[in-house]
Amino acid sequence: MTEPDAQRTDQAEPAPARAKKVMSMEEKLPRGLWVRLIVYVAVGHLFAAFIYLLFTLGAQNQ
Repeated sequence: MTEPDAQRTDQAEPAPARAKKVMSMEEKLPRGLWVRLIVYVAVGHLFAAFIYLLFTLGAQNQ
C-alpha cells in the first residue's frame, strides 16, 4: 500500500513529467542487475574454459 502523501505528490506532477520519470526508470537498469549480469557472464566463461580444458586434456591422453 502506498501512503496518501506519496499519492498526492505523484498526482500533483503534470502528466509529461510523470511520463518522463517512468521512461527514465525503464531505460536504466538497476545497479544490482548489472553486477549480477557481469558475475554470471564471468562465471559462465570460466565454466566454459574449464570444460574446454577438460576436453583438451582428455584428447591428449588418447
